[in-house]
Amino acid sequence: MSTTKKSILFILLLLVLAGAVFIIPTLWGKPWKIDHFYGRVFGMFALRHPMMLSSMRLLEPMGLRFHNDDLDDMSIEFQEFEADWLDEQLRVLRTYDRDSMPEPERLSYDVLEWFLEDQKEGNRYPFHNYPVNQLGGIQSGLPEFMITTHHIGDARDAKDFVARLSKFGVVFDQVLEGLEKREELGIIPPRFVILHVLREMREFVSAPPTEQVLYTYFAETTQDLEGLTESGRDELLTRVESRIQGTVYPAYARLIEYFERLEGVATIDDGVWKLPDGFKFYDWTLAHHTTTDLSAEEIHALGLQEVERIQGEMREILEAEGYEVEDLGATMNALNEEERFLYPDTEEGRQQILVDYQAIIDEIDAGLEPFFDLRPESGVKVERVPEFRQATAPGAYYDSPAFDGSRPGVFYANLRSVKEIPRFGMRTLAYHEAIPGHHFQIALAQEMTDVPFFRRVIPFTAYSEGWALYAERVAAENGFQEDPYDRLGYLTAQIFRAVRLVVDTGIHRMRWTREQAIDYMLANTGMPETDVVAEIERYIVNPGQACAYMVGQLKILALREQARQQLGDAFDLREFHNVVLGNGAVPLGILEQLVDRWVEEVGAAASGS
Repeated sequence: MSTTKKSILFILLLLVLAGAVFIIPTLWGKPWKIDHFYGRVFGMFALRHPMMLSSMRLLEPMGLRFHNDDLDDMSIEFQEFEADWLDEQLRVLRTYDRDSMPEPERLSYDVLEWFLEDQKEGNRYPFHNYPVNQLGGIQSGLPEFMITTHHIGDARDAKDFVARLSKFGVVFDQVLEGLEKREELGIIPPRFVILHVLREMREFVSAPPTEQVLYTYFAETTQDLEGLTESGRDELLTRVESRIQGTVYPAYARLIEYFERLEGVATIDDGVWKLPDGFKFYDWTLAHHTTTDLSAEEIHALGLQEVERIQGEMREILEAEGYEVEDLGATMNALNEEERFLYPDTEEGRQQILVDYQAIIDEIDAGLEPFFDLRPESGVKVERVPEFRQATAPGAYYDSPAFDGSRPGVFYANLRSVKEIPRFGMRTLAYHEAIPGHHFQIALAQEMTDVPFFRRVIPFTAYSEGWALYAERVAAENGFQEDPYDRLGYLTAQIFRAVRLVVDTGIHRMRWTREQAIDYMLANTGMPETDVVAEIERYIVNPGQACAYMVGQLKILALREQARQQLGDAFDLREFHNVVLGNGAVPLGILEQLVDRWVEEVGAAASGS
């Protein structure tokens, strides 16, 4: 062998060894660089969650679509694997020297450490939830995913849709396995949950397969589809009908049969205090959602204080408009019934609600320049909650844009009852769910650059919901709610969140009944009873989450006021919003550190030091 060939082989061997030295720890051990560790954590997690990948549409622009024919693994075995895996990632993270990192890397480290430590604590209660409930779960979430998230842009996407339908049975059986395990542990949802989901599931399977929403959506979406012939479409429609009849409906039948039996052993105890270690579990849910160490008792007292304060403002407006306010709840109930504030109870009336919501969003989007110079590139549109799940869905919610730009942010409005949508409350709800609320916060996070990818998607309830509630306040403070009734709508939303602090802690710590909580919310908000019942039932199946909204808002407001006092004329509201929004979702304690650092930097620059 010539010297030249030996040299080339030696160089190739060195390259292979160097690659191995880099690749092996990156994939299986401790990566040399923490950024590679961050990438590995997110990448490995995402690859195990094909539905999340389909929702985000990160891989499709690269021509990768292997995940779009699969559903998530919802087995107990997978849940246990994922818990152990997350614990291992926390251990590896802590082997890196945080103190030697530059500030941006420390922030990423701190955010991920908080998240993983919180998950580790929560994994002590792996079965302390109700995975099938009136708000969500496989019975409503999977069909909704298929018709709102699974993208059908060509023939392959259409075939993947059919493949996913064929896997409904497997996923439903995995969920059933978890439900039976919970039953063994004495973790059974309250009877009202069972009645709701039974009604929902029975209605879902009541139509012939060709009239079922999964079929009608597929039929509509595949008309004139790229790369799909008429005969090919007919074949796929036949397969969809067959999957609904032979896989989807039998899966629902098994779940219905289980819940019919479960109804006989369920009770009307509603709070998680009834579960094994229920008080400790509730303490964790509060810490998880609020990202604080506030106790249930402190949150309850805060709620009572805020209810009294906000009611005082509401009374002032009502009395100024000529109302005699002896009972605030009764007065607001009567106001909600006034014809001038309601849309016609017709399909045309409901469509007008969507049009008017979009107009509200477009108006504020055009007028925010004095308050925001950081704006998302993604747009946002308004759609109605899918009718098959509107009966038990929240009044509104937001869905984030796809990363590839194929889907904008969506503000979903629940149109089940026009009486739940008085005109004077629409502005505040649009500001919360869309602009400058959830859409600004979530879309901007997705568009961040020069940060580990997990920072663009990681969730913290108190931050995201606190921002959305704070966004309502920004609009109210800056001329977007000049009409006194719009202002009343803003205060109605505020007291709604304050009451949540009282009823959530009341149910889960103080053993309030569902009826006690409903009565309290009715008396103190004046919301329609149907809305109140849906909300209270939401807090029962999702403990602690509702407390995050006002806790988060009050923290952002406190940080803003503190910065304003310390900086005086040097305070700039747009820069403050950049600090809060420009780092993605973070726990409230870390947000405070970010604001404190910004105040220190601005103060030093203003003083010339």
